Amino acid sequence: MHEDAPRPAVTSGVWLGLDVGTRDLGVAVGNELTGRARPLKTLAMQPEALMWTTLDAMVSEWAPGGIVVGLPLTREGGEQPMSKRARRFAAAVEQRYQRPVVQHDERGSTQVAKRRFAGERAAGNARRKHAVDIDAHAAAVILEDYLALAGH
Repeated sequence: MHEDAPRPAVTSGVWLGLDVGTRDLGVAVGNELTGRARPLKTLAMQPEALMWTTLDAMVSEWAPGGIVVGLPLTREGGEQPMSKRARRFAAAVEQRYQRPVVQHDERGSTQVAKRRFAGERAAGNARRKHAVDIDAHAAAVILEDYLALAGH
């Protein structure tokens, strides 16, 4: 598993982005050619079997060449309690799907996602009921940030 290391070789230009929370998992899909990502879905982390079954289906459908997992860090860039959980989850994802997994600093992603969502609502492109998918929007922000830094 890489942590913002040189970009691993992937077999597809499609990437999935994951924002791991205590209750929810945000999922986004992106393309390394365009550097763009879009939110797909927010999954409940419990029951765990259902979360994995749903994620399995998404990995099968999108066939990503790599997966980016957000790494929660403190404002100063240090580890925090959620960092360990995200690392364990990233290791499980890598083992389960046998694809390159990269952990990427997710600081500020939720705030950016909320601002984007507010802009979409103001433009009439999103409804309040979609606010529950903010974790999926954050996953898209994390993925786009990674793709931009990786040179896409």
